[in-house]
Amino acid sequence: MNATYHKHILEFKRPSGTSRGVLKTKETWFIVITSKEKQGIGECGILRTLSIDDRPDYEEKLQWTCDNIHLGVDQLWQELKEFPSIQFGVEMAFKSLESESPFLLFPSKFTKGEEAIPINGLIWMGEKEFMKDQILEKLDQGFDCIKMKIGAIDFQAELELLSYIRSQFSKDVIELRVDANGAFSSDNALEKLLKLNSYHLHSIEQPIKQGQSEEMKTLCEMTPLPIALDEELIGVFDVTDKKKLLLTIQPQYIILKPSLIGGLKGTQEWIDLAEELGIGWWITSALESNIGLNAIAQYTFTLNNRMPQGLGTGGLYTNNIEAPLIVDTGTLKYRPHKKWVVSYLD
Repeated sequence: MNATYHKHILEFKRPSGTSRGVLKTKETWFIVITSKEKQGIGECGILRTLSIDDRPDYEEKLQWTCDNIHLGVDQLWQELKEFPSIQFGVEMAFKSLESESPFLLFPSKFTKGEEAIPINGLIWMGEKEFMKDQILEKLDQGFDCIKMKIGAIDFQAELELLSYIRSQFSKDVIELRVDANGAFSSDNALEKLLKLNSYHLHSIEQPIKQGQSEEMKTLCEMTPLPIALDEELIGVFDVTDKKKLLLTIQPQYIILKPSLIGGLKGTQEWIDLAEELGIGWWITSALESNIGLNAIAQYTFTLNNRMPQGLGTGGLYTNNIEAPLIVDTGTLKYRPHKKWVVSYLD
C-alpha cells in the first residue's frame, strides 16, 4: 500500500463574500491510496484563516501521512488530531479504497438516485442588489430554506433584505437562517438578535466570535431566536472538552463541518453528545470540491436527519471535479449513471 497527495486550487465562478473577506480561490488537497489494483481518494479540505490546521507545516504533515499510511485509519486518526482536515481525507481515502467503487462510500437510496437530501440555498455577502439577485434566484430554483450570510454590509440593509423575503413568503413557506460568522460584538449582539427576531428566523449561526463561552452562554440563555454554534466547535479535540463546551454554552443547535472538526469520527462524537443533551444539529460542507461533498452527503443521508443540510456548494467553482451530484428544487441528488471525471489526478 502506498499513498500520494495532490494540491488543487478551486476557482470561484464569481468572488464570494463572507464576514472574513472575499474568496476568489479555494485551496484543497487530495490523498490517493493505492493497494494492488485498487485506488482510494480522499479530500483534505483546508480553509485558510479558519481551519485549526492552517499551519506552516500542513504540507509536511500530508507527506508524513502518506509515508505512514500503513498505520491504518484508526491510528492515523489519533495521530492527526491537530489536523482535522487530514483526518477526514484519510478516513475518506480508506473508505474509498475498501468500497466497490471509489466514490460509492455509503450505498443507500440516495446513491441509487431514489431519495434526495433537503438543503438550504446559500446567499453570499455582497452589495445589497447582488444579495437580492441571489435570493430571487434561490426562490426561483425551488428552495424552501434559505441561509443568508450577514455581518459584512450595513446591518439595516441586511434587515431590509430579510424584510423583503418575508414580505413575499411567510415562515410557513420559506425557512430563513442567517450566519453571522462571528461578526457581532458581545456588546451589541443581543440587541441585533432582538431586531432579527422580527423576521421569524429559524436560527442564527455564530453571532459572536468563538472563544467567548461565557458571553455565548448568556446569549443562548437570553436569545429570542435559536443560536447555532459553528466556528465554536473548531479546535475542540477531546470528547471531554466537547461535552464541557456544550454543557457550558447550552446552544439550541450545533453545525457540523467534518473537514473542520475531525472528519466523520469527530462529527459523530459531536452528534452523540448533542443528542444526549437535547441539542439539535445539522451538517454543512466547508467549500470542498465534489469529492469531499460526495463523502459528506453520502454519510449525512445515513443519519436520517430530515432538516435541510448545508450541502449545496458543489456548483461554486469553474474547475470542480465532474460528479453525479446535482442541486435540484432545493435538494441534493445523486445520479448513479453519471460518471466521475478526475483525470488530472492520474
